[in-house]
Order: sequence, then C-alpha cells, then structure tokens
Amino acid sequence: MKKNMGNLDRIVRVAVALIIAVLYFSQIITGTLATVLLVLGGVFVATNLVSFCPLYTLVGFSTCPVNNSSAS
Repeated sequence: MKKNMGNLDRIVRVAVALIIAVLYFSQIITGTLATVLLVLGGVFVATNLVSFCPLYTLVGFSTCPVNNSSAS
C-alpha cells in the first residue's frame, strides 16, 4: 500500500476519534448514533496507523506530500 495521508490529515483523524470517544464515555452521545460514530472513529484510527485511506484511492485523492528529491 502506498501512503496517501499527510501528517495534518492524520492529526485531524486522531483528534476527531478522541472527540468521539470523549462524547461517548461522557454519555453525551448514545444509542445508534454512538455506535456509528464509534465505528467511524475506529476506522479513523486504523487508517491513521497505516497512513492509507482506501476511500482516497477510489477518488484519486492524496494528502501525502510528494517527495521531489528523486525527481532531479
């Protein structure tokens, strides 16, 4: 898998996952919404760990900076 997530994207995903976790454990979100958001937070953490987002591949998007050092 080729990395397609930049550092800012990874930071934002972890922040969103943490916010979801805090909202869940403080019982601000409950029920089906909580379950859906927890799964989404889990996906954010998983994609963050591997720096690869399959959805980005489908739409041809990447937030990973291009390494131009070998292009010279």
